[in-house]
This record gives sequence, structure tokens and C-alpha cells, in this order.
Amino acid sequence: MHAVLTHEDIPGRNAHGVVSVDWPVLCGRKVRYVGDAIAIVAADSDEIAAAALQLIDVRYEELPAVTDAIDALKPDATLVHEERPDGNLLKHIKVRRGDLDRGFANADVIVDQTYRTPTTEHLFLEPECSIAVPADYDPANFGGRRDGHAVRGDTAKHDKTTIYVGSQIPYSDRDQVAATLGVAPDAVRVVATLMGGGFGGKEDIAGQIHAALLAEATQQPVKMLYSRQESLMVHPKRHATVIRMRTGATREGKLTALEATLYGDGGAYASLSEKVLTRATTHATGPYEVPNAKVDCFAMYTNNVPCGAFRGFGVTQSCFAVESNMDMLAEKLELDAIEFRRMNALDVGSETATGQVMRESVGLNACIDKVDHDMRSGDFRWSWAEGHRQFAWGLALGYKNTGLGGGAPDKATAEVEAWQDSESGLMAEVRISSAEMGQGLPGVLAVCAAEELGIPPERVNVLLGDTDYCPDGGPTTASRQTYVSGNAVRLAARRVAEQLPTTDSPLRIKAQHEYWAPKTMPLGKGGDMHVAFGFCAQAALCEIDMHTGEVSVQKIIAAHDVGRAINPLTLEGQIEGGIVMCIGYTLSEHYIQEDGKPWTTVMARYKAPSITHAPRIISHIVEHSTSTGPFGAKGVGELPSIPTSPAITNAIYRATGVRVRSLPVDQDELLRAIKKGATDIELAWGDRKPIPNIDLGGEQ
Repeated sequence: MHAVLTHEDIPGRNAHGVVSVDWPVLCGRKVRYVGDAIAIVAADSDEIAAAALQLIDVRYEELPAVTDAIDALKPDATLVHEERPDGNLLKHIKVRRGDLDRGFANADVIVDQTYRTPTTEHLFLEPECSIAVPADYDPANFGGRRDGHAVRGDTAKHDKTTIYVGSQIPYSDRDQVAATLGVAPDAVRVVATLMGGGFGGKEDIAGQIHAALLAEATQQPVKMLYSRQESLMVHPKRHATVIRMRTGATREGKLTALEATLYGDGGAYASLSEKVLTRATTHATGPYEVPNAKVDCFAMYTNNVPCGAFRGFGVTQSCFAVESNMDMLAEKLELDAIEFRRMNALDVGSETATGQVMRESVGLNACIDKVDHDMRSGDFRWSWAEGHRQFAWGLALGYKNTGLGGGAPDKATAEVEAWQDSESGLMAEVRISSAEMGQGLPGVLAVCAAEELGIPPERVNVLLGDTDYCPDGGPTTASRQTYVSGNAVRLAARRVAEQLPTTDSPLRIKAQHEYWAPKTMPLGKGGDMHVAFGFCAQAALCEIDMHTGEVSVQKIIAAHDVGRAINPLTLEGQIEGGIVMCIGYTLSEHYIQEDGKPWTTVMARYKAPSITHAPRIISHIVEHSTSTGPFGAKGVGELPSIPTSPAITNAIYRATGVRVRSLPVDQDELLRAIKKGATDIELAWGDRKPIPNIDLGGEQ
């Protein structure tokens, strides 16, 4: 054994966090969830390290826990962070538009329902892994280039603490590691390696700081690899939510008002809860023009595992409620589900509930048309029976912002260098710290540079994620990389192109460009909260076995407005992957915790879909370009995972007459409801808890 470190051994700041710095690197006085770290050990083997851990004596006094977001808001709730002035309330997020009372007074039909969504796990193929090399370490037998991912300077002496890690935000990792080591940010180098999936789950710190502390303490390289059990226990998940939504419409089918209250379980630390649940709130009116709206969201601390970024970023949860209510309204009004949505859909000239006017690039109606045409082709029926099997179609729409938005500074800097190769001609390299996690970013950036330079994309190399050699591209989140980093690369390449000589003389030209996305406004200030939106429509054909309650998704027809398809093949892959991911979210996935203790501690207890659950996917790409995106592109990373759930549950209702209002769909609960002739399933897990009326004082 080489080192054992506790909070007393930390030379700098003993806390980290992507947004709020509230997560201890090593706990001293209190642990707030089961994944909290207390001590770290460096040893020559797993066996020695495990033996050393057993020798560490930790004595606990068990405290009362709060494990429910609604309970956490009660005045007598146990406090997760005693020092916070707002108790367990991380953030109360509000959207206000128009006159709600007048809106509901004008409604002929009102639907008022409560929905619940579960905590879910990213389950990326590669668990978290960090390798740290101490400053001034001479890597006689360490380093080199890794196939498929360029790394610079590895054969030279490491003159600074160097971290090799699969990270979605390399510069943030660098700054947080430096703060804990008590050194300047440029004394740390982060090299973002190829990673086996992220989906938002690799934005937070997970091992980077611990590995760096041990490397500096031992003056040896340290590798920290999470087991799957550790990964399941430690890293942030998708937020569980409880959503009450009340929606009103006229008998002609025009929406008049929407009121919603959301409770989000943020877990023990802030992570990105404020940002995620803000998106859930601002998108809670759906891709529709709603003249009167009031939405409140309570982002809560609990003693559950922290929750943070996850593909869809909160909009997946609110879309489930929005689109379920829309289907119920259409049924009550005796209107076709597609036509009802079409008459309320956002279009150019529409205004969102946050006050943003849609000036361009609103391809929602085109998406509806594509799906409607394909779904209704042939001998169309919404539902039919074949023996004990029921078949039905369900429909849902979705939208998602591009970029950080909400007034956050959103920028990326890229460097492009070009030279003449004696055999191949003009060559180029793009350098930017943005992360590749399987979404195909190198191909997108290569195309952006190649288009400006007038060369094939095959002549462009892309170097990503090395903070010593690549300028900051910002976080790989918010469907922003194609838009923001794509623009940075495009404009850097344009500066290079302007300097190219007209002959084939030898040259080496290099240029950087710092691209700033158009200014956005914070929530509540009016104006544009976001630079652009992607839109989509999805129809799901489902088969339900009325003898067993089993639900099978047979086909998905999808149309996505992405602005411009920069790389159509990887775009199709993004759409298909996002849909299959959300099928799991709908039908089987649930990260189960009991009194704050994870039950889902091994993969076998987490029912992720396999390839056998993948339906036939018919995908349409709609290109309503945005004037500010690279060649009109808006991005697509999160959009496909947003409307799939309500499309499936709307199909289940048409097939069985049972309205599912809690995810995932429990097969046994569904079968019992079918046999009893029940009309809905409010909850398939946990206790039935009413939505309380809570007076926080002040403006409501």
C-alpha cells in the first residue's frame, strides 16, 4: 500500500460541482448518500487495496433520511444541507404567461392529471476510469498514442499533473482538479480519451480528483476504475419527477391554459439539477402555443443518489405529461389526435410560454405531415385486435432547445491548421476540446472544416479533448456541439482559407476562432431564452398481449427537424439510439432505491432493452435551417429521446383502455388493470402521495 488519504490530506478545496460547488471530495463530518467518499487508497494490486479498505475504521451515527422530493419540501423535513437558507429547496423555478384564471374560464374541456417518472441510470458500456500522472513524472514506460484518438506530447516528461479520462467537459475537469490540488488551472492537463458512452453521465467528477490526489501523494501514476457496482452507486442519474398538469381547451380545439407543478428529486448534491429542471419547466407547455400558463418546479435535495444531466435534460419527463394530457383532451373533444396537435403546434410567428417569438426554423408541422402520411398509408386504423393481441398507434410531439441558453455564456474556440502534403495535396487538422462519446462529432467537425477549405473530409484530422493542445469547446451537453463547436471550426477554417495561396507552394497556416452563440435571456426576463429549437413527431405501433400484459413496440415512425443534416449517417444512428433508449425508459428501466439505499446494484437488476426490443424505425429528416447554425444545422443529440414514452403509452391506452400515468409501464399492473376493466394506472411503484398545496410566500 502506498497511500491512504482522507479529507485532512486535501491541499486545496474539498468540494466539486459542475454548477454548484457542494459535493465533498472526501467527507469529513457527514455523508449524505451511500456513494459518498470518505477515504481513498493507492496500492499495487486490487487485493492489497481491498485489504487496506477493510482496515479503515469509520464510525457512523445514523441520521434520519429524506428520500422523497415532496416530503423534502415539508417544514419539518430532515435537512440534507443544514447550512442552506432554503432548507432542502435547491431552486423554485417559475414560468408565467397571460391570465391563468381567464384561460381556464374560457376552456370547455379541462384535463387534470398527475404523472410520475422514475430515477434511471445511464448504463454506459464503459464504467468511469481515470488515470492520473503526477507533475514532473518521467514516463519511461508510460504514454504513447492510442489508436483512433490523437494524444500529443505523451513521450515527453509530464511537467504538470495529467489526467486521462473519458469526460464530457475536459476544461471543467481541469479546473476542478486544480482547485482541489491547490494549484493554478494551467498546472493540470486533462486528456479526454475515447469513451464508451456518456449520455450526460460523464459531466460530473467521478474519480478524476481522487486519482490526481493519490498520484501526487505517491508520485506514481494512479488508475482508478469503477466497478459496475460502484458506477451504479455513485454517479448522478436521471431525475425522478412527480408532475401534476392541468390543461384546458375550447370545444373547437384551441388550447387556452396550462398549469403544472413539478417536483424533481435532485438527490444529495446539486450536480446539474437546477439546469435540468429548468428545462423541464420551460418546456412544460410542449411545442404548442399556450396563451396562458403557470408552471412551478421544485428542485429538491434528498438523501438519494444525486441526479444530473441525462439525454433529454428534463424535457423527457415533462413531455410524458404534456403529450398524455394532449391525447386525453383530443378524446374528450372528439378530435383526431393529430389534427388537434396540428392546430396548436408552434410555427413561425408563434410565441412560447417564456416569451420567445419563433422567427425561423420551425419544422414541427413538416414533421407532423411526414409521420401522418406514413402512419395513415394503406388500410389505416388507430387500433385493432388479432386474437388475444391488441394493436394500436400512439402519437407524440416534442421539442428541445439547442445550446445552453437561459442567459448562460455559450462559446467555443477552435483551431484549424492547414498544410500542403506532397502526395495528398491540402491537408488540415481541427483542434478543439469538445468530447466525442459515440455521437460522431469528429465527422461533423471535419465536414465543417472541409466545406470551408474546399477539400474532402478525409483530408481533415480532428484532435479532441486535450486541454494542452486544444482550445476550450465547452461542455458536450445541451445538443450544442454541432451548433457551437461546428460554428467555431467553420469560422476558423474560413480564416485559414482566406490566407491560402493560389499555387501549390509549401505552406502551414494556422488560425483560431472564438465563436459566441447569439445572446439569450434568463428565464423570467422575456425575449429569446434559446438560440434555436429542434422539433420532432413520433408515432409508435404497439402490440399488447391481453393474456400477459406484455407490451411490444413494433414500429416507430419518426420525423426530426435538425436544421441541416451535416452527417446523415451518424444522424440516423443518433435518432435510432435515442428512440431505443427511451423505449427502455418507458417499459422497463428503473433505478430502485429503498430508504436511500440502492437496490439496483448490479446490471442484472436494471432492465435495459436489448437489440431484441428494437422496433423497425422509419426515420424522416426535416431540414428547416437556422440562419445562425453551421450551414443551417441545429443538432439532434437529445431530441429523439423526448416523445417516445408518451407515444407508447398513448398506444397502450388505445389498445387496452388503460391510461398509464407512471413509468416504467409495469406489466403486472397493466394486466391487473386490464382484467379489472380499470381506466388508468397512476402508480406502479412507491407510495401513493398526493400533490400538496404549499405556500412558499411571496409572488406565486
